[in-house]
Amino acid sequence: MKKLILSIMFMGLFSLTTSAQEIGIRFGDVTGGKVAIDAVFSAGKYSRLHADVSFGDGVGVDLLWDFIYRPLGDDGLMWYLGVGPNAYLSDPFALGVVGEIGLEYRFKKAPIVIGADWRPNFILVETTDFVADSFGLNVRYVF
Repeated sequence: MKKLILSIMFMGLFSLTTSAQEIGIRFGDVTGGKVAIDAVFSAGKYSRLHADVSFGDGVGVDLLWDFIYRPLGDDGLMWYLGVGPNAYLSDPFALGVVGEIGLEYRFKKAPIVIGADWRPNFILVETTDFVADSFGLNVRYVF
């Protein structure tokens, strides 16, 4: 069953990354490791999907809907707030809900975005736990 869920999630995320608008790396605390492939897809003018896949002892997958994505002026600085599911596909299996709040800067003369975020995580399946010490740094290329 875990292999089926892993296959479906991997294929779904792979299909999303083939049309990603931004793709890069997230450093810091990620579901399943300390480094993840990070991608962003537009879901409207002021919302987006933010996906991460990490590989370590298992595979970690986060898919967040940033329902608030607003500028903090005209200089390229944005802030965002979102929530979504996450899964850790290994032993022990974990399934939960993760939130995020962050800031990012989009360079005007280069196709690069750099951001920092905080992701509290409420784990629901296999064990029940709340983790609030997950911080990360994102570096993405803009297509």
